Amino acid sequence: MGIELVIFLVAILFGVFLYWRESNGNGAYRFLNKIVNSKELQMSPDNPKGFVYKQAFIPRLIFVVALVLVAALILEFLTPISVFASYNGVSAFASFAVGALLGTYLASFVIKTSEVVEEKSGSIGDLVEDAVDKGKDFLDDLKNSDNKSVERAKEEIEPRPSSEQDKKSARERLKDKGLM
Repeated sequence: MGIELVIFLVAILFGVFLYWRESNGNGAYRFLNKIVNSKELQMSPDNPKGFVYKQAFIPRLIFVVALVLVAALILEFLTPISVFASYNGVSAFASFAVGALLGTYLASFVIKTSEVVEEKSGSIGDLVEDAVDKGKDFLDDLKNSDNKSVERAKEEIEPRPSSEQDKKSARERLKDKGLM
């Protein structure tokens, strides 16, 4: 269990490295795109998409698993380490694939967050000030609406003398009915 956890953490770091490397340049993806696609279907020069950078889940999953599978096959046949011969090897393979995929999403989150912070860094003070002002206005509206509802409730509760019977006390009304 301990070695598997270490493999998983290393895989997360590998996924972060893979995503960060592709976010800086996608030369390998462009090269493969140029080889596989015709001139009309090739990606535009300003498209930043890569194998994992700005890809949907399924293409990213396929690339990461294929990359880990190729590395595991090389490790299996060129070294005395047997990856697919036991449960532990297959488990380590799966842990590495899942960790690398998780690392790409973690890196995506960090990069997008840093971009948003850089964009909004100048206006954060204004955003906080606007939020405070809106909160104060909201609290004032709540206080005023509470006062209005309390006044309406008091009006409904207070007796309205509309007839002669309502002016009599309860004792007099009971006497009139002969109950007292």
